[in-house]
Parts: sequence; structure tokens; C-alpha cells
Amino acid sequence: MALNLIMLGPPGAGKGTQADTIARDYGIPKVSTGDILREAVQNRTEMGRAAKARIEAGELVSDEVMVGIVRERLERPDARRGFVLDGFPRTIPQAAALDEMLADRGPVVVVDIAVPQEVLVRRLLTRRICSECGTNARPDDVLSVLCARCGGKLVQRSDDNEAVVRARLKTYAQQTQPLVEYYRNRQTFRSIDGNQPPAVVTAAVRAAVAAVAAGRPV
Repeated sequence: MALNLIMLGPPGAGKGTQADTIARDYGIPKVSTGDILREAVQNRTEMGRAAKARIEAGELVSDEVMVGIVRERLERPDARRGFVLDGFPRTIPQAAALDEMLADRGPVVVVDIAVPQEVLVRRLLTRRICSECGTNARPDDVLSVLCARCGGKLVQRSDDNEAVVRARLKTYAQQTQPLVEYYRNRQTFRSIDGNQPPAVVTAAVRAAVAAVAAGRPV
């Protein structure tokens, strides 16, 4: 059975780290909207050109364009056995469009990583990223000064100050948290406590995937 996995969670919840791990473990691609948006723009695909025009005009990339870019990515051969979506969907219209495009691709597992807000604030204020490739440092790389992926220097994000962090969490709650309610009553939805060591969260994600595959109830 293909593993089609959507990772939900606020900034700082660790969903990117978990998406990387699960994608590697199951041999399927991690599909990050930031990565595929940049790729589409660089490759000048039809949707990439549309996204670039909106970005250069100082506008947000529309749901229609983001859905088109994700559709292009999920149609590639490496995604036939499944994928891990990180950062998509972000809105209810995107989620509805994703349901339509995946209608004949088997069950979609939705995992929401829940973390208390004050823990998120603390994590984000101490988060570091690579100055070269932009990769977030793993939570357990507390003593590292270099990126595990490319060897670049780890630095604090310029927008990771408390006022900006709290504003981003508020925006998430207003715009993206409704997705949890959209998916909550599905048999393939699982909510996981993200206020645990990364390895424990990974084990919980694997257990959620196994439970859905076995048809066990929430």
C-alpha cells in the first residue's frame, strides 16, 4: 500500500524534521511546498511562472497556483509509491483540491503534531538554520555549529524574535488550524503529542501510520 502522509502542525512543532525521517524510512519523497515552489520558479513551469508573477508583485501565491504546483510534483514517478507532504495544504480550499487529486491513490494519513504554545515560542526563539542551504537544525543538534546536510554555518533566523514568533503562531491558529477540524473526524487522522523527544514523536508517527494501514480506530 502506498503511504500518502500529510504532516500538520504549527511553526516549531517539528513537522519538517519528522517529515524528513518518515520519508527516508519509507523510501518516498518529502514534498515541501517551499522547495517545490522554488523549483517551479527556477524551472519556469507554467505554474512556476504564475507564482513568480505574484511574488514579484508582492502578492501571496494563490491557492490555485499552489494546488497546480503540488499536482505537478505528485504526478512524478517517484511519488507513485506515496509521499510526505510538509506545508500543504494550508487552507481549506487547498485541502479540498488535494482530496480531489488523490481520490484514486489510496488512503491519506493525516498526522497533526500538537505542541503547547509556550513550548513553541521557546523552541522558535532558540531555533537555528543553515546560512548556506536554509535547512533547520535538528532539535538534537544543540551543540553543533555546522549544518549536518551541507556543512554551512548554523545561525539564528532574523525573524525569530518573540514578537514575530507570536504573530506567526497567531496567523497559524487563524488560517491553518481549521485544517485540523477539517480532517479530525476521518478514520485516517491522528493527533500526536509533539512535546516529546524527536525519536519518541517519530515512533508515534510510525505507529499512527501502522494503525491506519491496519484499519484500527483512532
